[in-house]
Amino acid sequence: MSLNLSPAALAAFLFLIGPAAIADETAVAERSGDRPPNIVLILADDLGWSDTTLYGTTSLYETPNVDRLAQRGMTFTRAYAASPLCSPTRAGILTGLSPARVGITAPNCHLPQVKLKASAQAVAPPGNKATQCDSATRLDTERVTLAESLKAHGYATGHFGKWHLGPEPYSPLEHGFDVDVPHWHGPGPAGSFVAPWKFPNFKANSPKEHIEDRMAEEASQFIEQHQDEPFFLNYWQFSVHAPFDAKQELIQKYRPKVDPDDPQRSPTYAAMVESFDDAIGTLLDTLDRLELANDTIVIFTSDNGGNMYNEVDGTTPTSNAPLRGGKATMYEGGVRVPWVTVWPGVTDPGATSDALVQTTDIFPTLLAMADLEPPTDVEFDGVSLVPALKGGELERDAIFTYFPHAPPVPDWLPPSASVHWRGEDGTEWKLIRLFHQGPDVVGGPHALRLYNLTGDPGETTNLHARHQIRAEQLNRKIGQFLKDSGAPVPRKNPNFDPAKYRPELIGVPARSRRAAKGN
Repeated sequence: MSLNLSPAALAAFLFLIGPAAIADETAVAERSGDRPPNIVLILADDLGWSDTTLYGTTSLYETPNVDRLAQRGMTFTRAYAASPLCSPTRAGILTGLSPARVGITAPNCHLPQVKLKASAQAVAPPGNKATQCDSATRLDTERVTLAESLKAHGYATGHFGKWHLGPEPYSPLEHGFDVDVPHWHGPGPAGSFVAPWKFPNFKANSPKEHIEDRMAEEASQFIEQHQDEPFFLNYWQFSVHAPFDAKQELIQKYRPKVDPDDPQRSPTYAAMVESFDDAIGTLLDTLDRLELANDTIVIFTSDNGGNMYNEVDGTTPTSNAPLRGGKATMYEGGVRVPWVTVWPGVTDPGATSDALVQTTDIFPTLLAMADLEPPTDVEFDGVSLVPALKGGELERDAIFTYFPHAPPVPDWLPPSASVHWRGEDGTEWKLIRLFHQGPDVVGGPHALRLYNLTGDPGETTNLHARHQIRAEQLNRKIGQFLKDSGAPVPRKNPNFDPAKYRPELIGVPARSRRAAKGN
């Protein structure tokens, strides 16, 4: 606020606006001075790339508050989760490290066994060429987290919603968060999205209260309580993970809007998407009301692709079309996610970027945005996205995904690793290595699937035979990544029996196999 007034005019002006306005203006000035920016990280659960209105791929779902974020910041069009499943991605966000390095590669952190390191299985059933790996089941407290780093720089830290990286003594409270609500370690909401819930120590304020309404309310109270100091709000939504239930009035709203020929045709899921989006709106309204929006960085993304293997309303929960596959697969539908970053005063409102980004980038990016030093003795796998957020080019060679598992979902693959890489001519290449699936001859034991995502985003055509040099170049990158990360890798199965090998079942979900046997 700059005033160029005579003493008499200044006195009259001060009389008219009153002391409260002067105090408010002073508070805003102090807040915007040397204080680091507030940070709000919103992570959806199982929300696919086509589940918002950001990319023009849905005609059923409504996400006006996600669009509201996009109008304030930058939308990334080539954004990827660190894994096609939730816990590995969450571990990667908090550590800035690949799940391959952390050891959490599966969502088993709610199980009772405590296992801090991953390991390779020695054998597999005789129909499998490769063994799988056993994931760690807890995020080791020896790992430095984003919350711990921000807390060391004076941030108030609060975690709200899903965790799924281990119960106490591996809960958010042991990983740098001052507050954890509802302090729940399970893979989804306890029992239901709509009260009555089954959280041990977290009761509903009213009958039929929706968990996202409540989480957004609790998160907003956290913002209010810490509005005069820098805060890190980590809002990891339960939505839109199973169980599939929603507000009845919203389900009824979407029933007449469903097109039976559209692969996105579940009114329950559409209602869940709306409640997820409403929660974002509550947070944005709170920031606006408290005049904090201009001092707050907001990042929104998802932990993996949309769910294509459960059933609700007689159909799959959603569709990731035009991408192939979904949650728990290595295809684009399993790992490509929506992403918006709002950096007031830096990112151009409504901007887009085709930079190749991954959720392991969040930790180093937020430190750079807040002008904070990274933790010592930690070498991130992620990179700072600041150059892209400022409208420039992001210099990076490639991103990697490691998934040494084979859950029998649609479009499943044997234990795999992949690389995304942009060629010199701008072509977007993706190579998937299937461990020990190839003929054991010169050239290596692994099967390779190479896709040109620029011309084939649905990954319909394997170009390995046509571009063998490119495939081997990218396969070497995968090999170096696995070596650098120290990850245990699937082994050649010593119990393999060629007579029991059924490669035609790769990609065929379990229920389809059972149906085929019954015919």
